[in-house]
Amino acid sequence: MKKIELAVFDMAGTTVNEDNVVYKTVRAALAKSGVEVSLDTVLEFGAGKEKFKAIADILEETKTTGVNPNAVFEDFKGMLEEAYANLDVTTYDGVEELFKLLKSKDVKVVLNTGYDHKTAQSLLNKLGWVPGEQIDALITADDVVKGRPSSEMIDKAMAMFGITASEKVLKAGDSVIDIEEGKNANCGLTVGVLTGAQTREQLETAEPSMILDSLSDLAGQLFP
Repeated sequence: MKKIELAVFDMAGTTVNEDNVVYKTVRAALAKSGVEVSLDTVLEFGAGKEKFKAIADILEETKTTGVNPNAVFEDFKGMLEEAYANLDVTTYDGVEELFKLLKSKDVKVVLNTGYDHKTAQSLLNKLGWVPGEQIDALITADDVVKGRPSSEMIDKAMAMFGITASEKVLKAGDSVIDIEEGKNANCGLTVGVLTGAQTREQLETAEPSMILDSLSDLAGQLFP
């Protein structure tokens, strides 16, 4: 297995279990504008993306006309804030242990996300995770010009820690967009996990290095 210097992990569905509340809220915001779609459709076309783009892409893919994605996005933000205020957020089993193991091996641990900074920070606050402690850094959609599948968030993480060899970077996530992001950054390892938005069959279309049932299985793959 390749020597890794930087591990970049997606948040919701990968390291953070928030019961798909974001995608359920996207669905509810669309419904408020009269657009009825299934949660599966939201996950298929929206998973892993910056959320305005997710909404715009869902409207485009479902050939919905006459609905302003900006208006849906504004509704979404208010509805999500309310949903999060009452939400019980947990991490997946084994994730904090994995972070400790990686840090003990001098691997930098970065979380990245299609969420804006405010939303991502609220998740960290609920978990008690602090950059510089459990993780080394958080990079959100607000920190870059181009969201996933652009490599920009991973490029930023590499620059932050002076890592120049992309083959020593691992990217893990629960959506095709995560895998594409990792490939666009020329990561040495791209890992799909089945705890979140998309199925094994959907993840396989992006041809990751491996697909795991959950992130806790990664330790055995990296350090057998």
